[in-house]
Amino acid sequence: MEQMIPGGGRRALVALLAVAAVAVSGCAGKGGSGPIEDTGAGAVAGLPVTHFESGLKPDAPTPSLNVRNARGGEDDKLATAAIDDVQTYWGEMLPSNFGKQFEPVKSLLSYDAQTDTEKTGCGSVKKLVNAFYCPVDDSVAWDRGVLLPMLRQRFGPMSVVVVLAHEFGHAVQYRLGDKAGIAENTPTVVKEQQADCFAGGYFRWVAEDKSKYYRVSTSEGLNQVMASMFLIRDQAGTSAADKGAHGTAFDRTFAFQAGFEKGPKECAAMTAANVKARLTERPFDKGDQGKGDAKFTAQTVALLKKSLDEAFKGAGVAAPEISDGGSCQTTPPASYCPADNTVSIDLAKLAQLAQPIDRDAEMKGEDPGGMGDFAAFSEVAARYALGIQKGVGASIDNANAGLRTACLVGAWAAFTNRPGDLRLSAGDLDEAIADLLQPESLVSADVNGKRPDSGFDRVEALRRGYLEGSPVCSKQYA
Repeated sequence: MEQMIPGGGRRALVALLAVAAVAVSGCAGKGGSGPIEDTGAGAVAGLPVTHFESGLKPDAPTPSLNVRNARGGEDDKLATAAIDDVQTYWGEMLPSNFGKQFEPVKSLLSYDAQTDTEKTGCGSVKKLVNAFYCPVDDSVAWDRGVLLPMLRQRFGPMSVVVVLAHEFGHAVQYRLGDKAGIAENTPTVVKEQQADCFAGGYFRWVAEDKSKYYRVSTSEGLNQVMASMFLIRDQAGTSAADKGAHGTAFDRTFAFQAGFEKGPKECAAMTAANVKARLTERPFDKGDQGKGDAKFTAQTVALLKKSLDEAFKGAGVAAPEISDGGSCQTTPPASYCPADNTVSIDLAKLAQLAQPIDRDAEMKGEDPGGMGDFAAFSEVAARYALGIQKGVGASIDNANAGLRTACLVGAWAAFTNRPGDLRLSAGDLDEAIADLLQPESLVSADVNGKRPDSGFDRVEALRRGYLEGSPVCSKQYA
């Protein structure tokens, strides 16, 4: 977060509404911007929460595709099966959704970024650690030497599949033309949002067991996919207007989830106008000397308490106190204590969590040091939000309580996106997502530290609170 100089200008505060146990409701929107109907922690976008090993099916056929320069290793097998599978998906979706017949891509290329100098219509692949679609020769290429094995080893086989599904999304844009609303001057980030969304639509199809190659669980499987998308996010402080901008982790997972929840028509409806209205990618503020990372100290905890008190004062209940040490340590490093309505924190451990992410170490699969200040602030905010929920009579010890809590943290994050002593900074929401995808995260945990199995649901809850405000938290996660 960005620590502001006290005494600055401030807009009128809009208090978060009190949490109430009301019926689930929602309405559809265009361009991935509208809510969907769901049933909380018992389902993932209407599908059951499932647990099994995700990847190639034991009886998956051998693809008959011609791949130039392929070596037949595990990553080539995963990538080739993914291309064949996603082409089957689009062979169904283009006619049924857009009235167009599907045409397979003209060529496929496998290469090793460390040694190969193969060329596509877009140039040489020498030292190119990437996967890409080239419209010049209608080709899809992937680096089997560095990128795909790195993703597979860290996140499992479905991380390879989502990369190829994304790149094929660009091929679909090329085929849809005007029906996708893509023009020569369309910002890169809009094209990338559509491609992430198209990949989400394909993964829904796989999750519904319609694929002859792959199966993916809606818990651990989608968690791995979301984690791999988090890794390949843009660097914090990147502008959405940059020529090569692909989006923050928040933006990319939003688009993927929109496709998974609503399908390819929703993706094609993404335009520069409606994407720009919700993008979180932006440069650091000029006065942000910490580049988005404030020190986690007793002073900033006091500012956090002030921010939370202001945000939740509309609930009309006693605000929890926050103390280092405190009377109970049930879910360290931050615990809500219902007996005396306090949040007990371990300042030292939270300060360690708040250390900036070492991006180089992260990309190498090494310890990134910390998750950033907003991860630590969010864990404390989540425990504080439990106190507010208890005060208004809502449950705080079940899975929906965890999702409701993550949703309220998102609503509080939106509240801080304005002048104040602590202000949301570029990259902060990604830090919250990094925390949410950890098995020990407190941001979506109930009072006992138990969290829903589905990282997809945990991330969505935060996102909905941020974009739609606190009312959706009680309606969606009653």
